[in-house]
Amino acid sequence: MRIYPAIDLKDGNCVRLLQGRPQDATVYGADPVAMATRWAEEGAEYLHVVDLDGAFTGKGKNLEAVSRICKTVGGLPVQLGGGIRTMEDIEKRLVLGVARVILGTAAISDPEFTAEAAKCFPEQIMAGIDAKDGFAAVRGWVEVTKVRAAELAKQLRDLGISTCVYTDISKDGMLQGPNLEATLEMQQQSGMELIASGGIGSLEDIRALKNLGIHGAITGKALYDGRIRLSEAIAAAKEGE
Repeated sequence: MRIYPAIDLKDGNCVRLLQGRPQDATVYGADPVAMATRWAEEGAEYLHVVDLDGAFTGKGKNLEAVSRICKTVGGLPVQLGGGIRTMEDIEKRLVLGVARVILGTAAISDPEFTAEAAKCFPEQIMAGIDAKDGFAAVRGWVEVTKVRAAELAKQLRDLGISTCVYTDISKDGMLQGPNLEATLEMQQQSGMELIASGGIGSLEDIRALKNLGIHGAITGKALYDGRIRLSEAIAAAKEGE
């Protein structure tokens, strides 16, 4: 299993939100490039970056920071989500050096665009499915739809997307452990490579996800608060491999 340290960008700063609420933001540094460098030096194999301003408004506002991160970490791949709605949005981020882009709101609101993106940029398009009580949420988690998250995953798989970041909103930033039951259900029903996000607060949480056969796990607040070290998280994710 692969560990993805998270860098969430808001107003150019590196922050963490509590259950996706912008009013509950903790700023961990005004220089996200320094944080990206830290994770690279500590052995990260991939970075997970989210443009929160883009997710909330539909327009990327942190592309300068994203560009600097990509240039600084060099060969370390970066996956990016937040505010990606058009083919031009995708192309612009790939030109900056992003390895994979994550479609969230657009994946549910515009299946035609999603299918075209998956066809034009194979292996570079991922889905981001955020769920609350089993239903998909969009626009930075402020709007919960009537679409079941697992059903959406199956639809996206049929459109040509094979990898999905799955976040249980109720767990995000709480450090109380991921929703293992919902994560396993999502993996079994979707047939996708699943990257779990939300709630990881200990090495045991990482081991629990690994035991489910999950492809990857995103961790943010636990790293920033010093509850776990990235090197330890990576080692736990690779136990037995």
